Amino acid sequence: MKKLKLSVLAFSLLSISALFGQQTLNRANMRDGEEVEYCHQQKRLNELMANPAFAAQYHLDEQAFEILQQQMLEEDQTNPHRLVYKIPVVFHVLHNGGVENISREQILDALAIMNRDYRLQNADAATVHVDFNASNPSAVCEPSDVEIEFVLATKAPNGACFSGITRTQNALSYNGADGDNQVDAIIAGNDVYQGQWAGNKYLNIFICGDIGGAAGYTFRPSGWVGSGMKNGIWILHNYTGSIGTGSTGTSRALTHEVGHWLNLSHTWGDTNDPGVSCGTDNVADTPTTRGVTACNLNENFCGVRANVENYMDYSYCSKMFTGGQVTRMRTALTSSTAGRNNLSTNANLVATGADGSAALCKAEFTTVKTEICAGETIQFSDGSYNAVSGWSWSFPGATPSTSTDQNPSVTYAAPGVYAVTLTATDGASSDDETKSGYITVLAAGESLPYFEGFEGLSSFSGSSRWIVENTGNNNAWSVTNTAGHTGTNSAKLTNYGQVAGNVDELISTPVDLSTVNATDGVTLSFRYGYRKRQSANDDYLKVFLTNDCGDTWDQRKTMHGASLSNLTSSSSWTPALADWQTVHMTNVTTSYWVSNFRFKFRFEADGGNNMYIDDINIYGGAPSDAIVVGLDEQLQLQNAVVFPNPAEEEVNLRFSAPTGQTVKLFVTDLLGNVVSQHTINANEGDNLVLISTESFAAGMYLIRLAEATASQTLQFVVK
Repeated sequence: MKKLKLSVLAFSLLSISALFGQQTLNRANMRDGEEVEYCHQQKRLNELMANPAFAAQYHLDEQAFEILQQQMLEEDQTNPHRLVYKIPVVFHVLHNGGVENISREQILDALAIMNRDYRLQNADAATVHVDFNASNPSAVCEPSDVEIEFVLATKAPNGACFSGITRTQNALSYNGADGDNQVDAIIAGNDVYQGQWAGNKYLNIFICGDIGGAAGYTFRPSGWVGSGMKNGIWILHNYTGSIGTGSTGTSRALTHEVGHWLNLSHTWGDTNDPGVSCGTDNVADTPTTRGVTACNLNENFCGVRANVENYMDYSYCSKMFTGGQVTRMRTALTSSTAGRNNLSTNANLVATGADGSAALCKAEFTTVKTEICAGETIQFSDGSYNAVSGWSWSFPGATPSTSTDQNPSVTYAAPGVYAVTLTATDGASSDDETKSGYITVLAAGESLPYFEGFEGLSSFSGSSRWIVENTGNNNAWSVTNTAGHTGTNSAKLTNYGQVAGNVDELISTPVDLSTVNATDGVTLSFRYGYRKRQSANDDYLKVFLTNDCGDTWDQRKTMHGASLSNLTSSSSWTPALADWQTVHMTNVTTSYWVSNFRFKFRFEADGGNNMYIDDINIYGGAPSDAIVVGLDEQLQLQNAVVFPNPAEEEVNLRFSAPTGQTVKLFVTDLLGNVVSQHTINANEGDNLVLISTESFAAGMYLIRLAEATASQTLQFVVK
């Protein structure tokens, strides 16, 4: 059995989950301000070292590596002009249609950061503490150029030209308990080559939405892991690069992980968590340290100032490798362990298309969204690969209608469906890409009152009112004629029998709210029918609003668990008339009173039963200034209750109405000042009214429900 060393940015089960049970979250192993453990290398290694056979092989492997490293040091002394190693890299994006499907620009930014850090081109290297600064003749060590560069591969294992990025859509993106399963999903379902991407030919980086709770992890060179595809790096999308879903504070996670992949330990070694006790990383010029979880430049617990700005520590100010770490990483690339020595050979660089000889093989482009409102301007992004020097665009129906810019912006004035064509060239050859029906320009917003009962619709295909998003390629929102509350039709999502983790959306086209009177207000109401399949199901129904035609969406209502339904049905469920409930959203506030207002329903599945929506209504209404006079009288409305109480951002009012009727709501403070008022077109049966309290000061408030001749008052507290 060969050695195996693991690095995990936070806790995970990894591909050897049979050996390691679920880890208990250890806050001492977190960087300050983060809610994930940063790395579990030492814990994994300690568990493996409990196996005597593994421990014996581990020490033999270490001895062999030290001999090879000494040879490397001697060669460097006699030949100061070292070879710059180039490593072919493939980014495998495992996504489920969400934000984890990061852009090419974000991936290229991550690659640029890796190359910057490994070639000592990061400007902050000049600002390291004086004890480690190159300007100090007595410095213990200094920032060093690793002389390793990372190059996007441009040839797949079958020789096909590709962009250096693969994409796989699978719900396993958010189920990282077993990294092997995630890689298997990529092997079987990626969009370039379905097969093994050998780890001795490519540095495979797997970008996911979840990797078992970790931020990232990898294997150090190991004969046990070998040179297969799973000899790679797992990383969260928001720890990849500094743009998009990434950030500057998390952008060097790959620099850290590649260090482990090239056989570096943490600066305090493999024996404990950071901040516990002094340890060594077997690198002569990194001071003995216990490790830090923040940028404490004065850390000297072990008797000397720690090199906390080292990439292999946990600080937020990491900015250097030492000369000793450089030797160790370069030694790893000359070792046959896990096939690292094959990566930078000329033959492999040619085979993977990382030798600098790439040519154009495909024109490609994307845009942030393909459904826009009339008069909206959108930008197109060139994604052609791999060597492009010229672009010729055609935009029928847009202004301008042609462009030679790499990433042009155009404006569409009239509703319709339009094609886009790009011709890319590298100067010697060209390639065309035409996407028919690529851009949909939506019609002008409908005026109020707005009502949708789905009658007369047989499907959403070609509908002028609705767009269906089905990112998981599972059951999607559809029109059914077997379960309407008003009439026979409704919108149905067949969730029964679907796996947890699917996300489906039903999105409206524009509605014109620009004419809403400030004193009237506006309410969005809808009926829904739902059951759980089992009591433990926790499906979510979320309602989002937008005031910019869908560029950005605001989550304004969330229902799940018992708030969605506390009833179950073990078979595929269809609602009866009494099963429908009505939701009234009064938080369609003034910022949404625009001509291109849109709304959408998002269902996030957790293995429950079917979901139905009907009788969507958007209406304005001015409550009477006169509150019912006198003592409260018995309302026709029943079971009125407010929750949560105390409230924070919103309070919900639930009541049951015997018939459809108008109900006026007045929210007052204890001085009698009306702070919010609404007219609700209540439906027969259960009604749920959402009232925003975001603008309310902390304190006690009263809600008065008023009918024509009676009223009832309830009280609640805003935190």
